[in-house]
Amino acid sequence: MDAEKIGSLILARRRELGLTQRELAQLLLVSDKAVSKWERGVSQS
Repeated sequence: MDAEKIGSLILARRRELGLTQRELAQLLLVSDKAVSKWERGVSQS
């Protein structure tokens, strides 16, 4: 699975849960910028 597909899945699930990027980031103990990068498929592993 490529980064863009994973990002789309993260975005869809976050929206299903009614969370903002900031709220998801707080739950995962990461920055909201990290969540944004994941959703756009530009994060580096």
